[in-house]
Order: sequence, then structure tokens, then C-alpha cells
Amino acid sequence: MLTLDTSNLSPLELQNYLHYAIAPRPICLASTVDAEGNVNLSPFSFFNMFSTNPPVCVFSPARRVRDNTTKHTLENILAVPECVINIVNYDIVQQVSLSSVEYPAGVDEFMKSGLTPLPSELVRPPRVAESPVQFECVIIDVISLGDGPGAGNLVIAEIKLIHINEDILDETGRIDQEKIDLVARLGGDWYCRVTADNLFKVAKPVRTMGIGVDAIPYAIRNSKVLTGNNLGQLGNVEALPTDEEIEAFAQSDVIKELFDATIGDSQTRELQLHLHAKHLLDDGLVADAWKVLLM
Repeated sequence: MLTLDTSNLSPLELQNYLHYAIAPRPICLASTVDAEGNVNLSPFSFFNMFSTNPPVCVFSPARRVRDNTTKHTLENILAVPECVINIVNYDIVQQVSLSSVEYPAGVDEFMKSGLTPLPSELVRPPRVAESPVQFECVIIDVISLGDGPGAGNLVIAEIKLIHINEDILDETGRIDQEKIDLVARLGGDWYCRVTADNLFKVAKPVRTMGIGVDAIPYAIRNSKVLTGNNLGQLGNVEALPTDEEIEAFAQSDVIKELFDATIGDSQTRELQLHLHAKHLLDDGLVADAWKVLLM
């Protein structure tokens, strides 16, 4: 494994390693205004939510690595402590990228990118009409992390109003993860898109106390078939199936065929049981997988 001492790397080298490794990163398309009311629009991938109560997001307009200058967004926020955080989806990603061009101060990136300004209700910066979710924010604080090239400036923004395009809501009025079609930043020129075919769920271990991987029998824990993810699934159950449940599941045609095909060959039987259990785990059928593995 390559080990790097960050003190021996240049800001440009650090940027490359960090941008590629710490990803995907959600994108904050921030609209701000200066003291004269000139609008600025710029995307930032050093961005996330950090509190629900109060609702707070943080993004970071870092000093430019190239020449250590600060960005217009930061200068505007220090003058007018308000912003709109516009969420970026696939439909606008190319226009959002265009808005990142370093135009001179006073140039309106709304006009350059072709995105539509929409008056905000509470703050002075406009919203992006095409954005699926828009947060009107007031700035609580700006924390400088340094004065050298690449140093961040944490903009702590409290969300006051949320605007949501109703087309991305489900029947219960909540945001549908498939409909919002989010994009995120990776390293270099790379982005990724959150589509239905690459979404998956992981059961949260918040309502129960999983037994843990250490409680999984040795032969299963050291399987040549099951992956670390599979062991995590198995360790997330609260209790193992009963002998009666295992016996009942063993009466299925698939299991009977597996046992008949491996009579007298315990090694092949164990391998086939683990392969079948892995298939069940990949389909999210954790309880059934446990029944197979404990036969």
C-alpha cells in the first residue's frame, strides 16, 4: 500500500489525491450577490449537510491552488451574508459546469450558463429555476482554514426556506430518490449520476442490535464465497433462525436438489450452500440465507 506524508505533497498533488478519493461529492450551486446587488453563480463540491435542527449546510469556496486568490462567492458572502443553495441534477449539469468559469467580477453567470434566475422570497440572491431543490439560506459564520493555496473557507449556512419541484415527489409528498436524478463530483473531469439502476438499499441497524460479524460461526465467517458485504448483512440480524425454521426451509425443491446432488461430498455441499446463500443475500433475503448456511 502506498503511504504518503501530506506535508511532503504540493497543494496540487494533494488536490488530485483528495478529489479522486473523497467522492462522490454532492454539488452546491450557490447564488450570491455583492454589495451593489450584482449576482454571482458558482458550483462547489466541498459541500454537505451538517445539522437538521437547526437545518445547516456547509460549503467551502477554497482559495485557488493556482494563484491563492479568493472566489467571488466568498467575497460576496462576506459583504452580503445570504445565499441560495441550488441542488444539481443531471438535467443542468453541463450548465452548472459552465457557471464555474472564472468570469470577471460583475459578470452574471446566470446569463453565461443560460440558467434562469427566480426571485427568492426571503434572501436577496435569486434561485435557479431549473434546480429541483432550492434552499434559501442566511450565513451563520465563515471560518477560514488557512491563507495558503487550496485553503478552505467554511461557509455555514442556515436553511430558512426550501423550494421543491413537485415533479420529484412521490405519492406521499416526499422526495423520490429515483426521480431527482442527482449528479455528484468525482476527481478531475469525472462526475457520476444517481439513476434507478445503480441505487441500492442497506438496512439501517438502528431499530435492532445486530449480532455482529464476530458472532457468525467460523466456517461461515471464513467462507471462500461470501464477501465482506455479505458478512455485514449476516451480522446485522438480531437473532438466528430456529431449528424449526431451518428444517422447514430445507424442504424446498432447490435445497432438496442441492442435497441430492452432493451426497457423500461434504466439501462440494458446503460450497453449493454458500453459493446459494450468497445469491439470496444479493437479493436481500438475509433470513433465508441464514437458514441455508446453518443447514
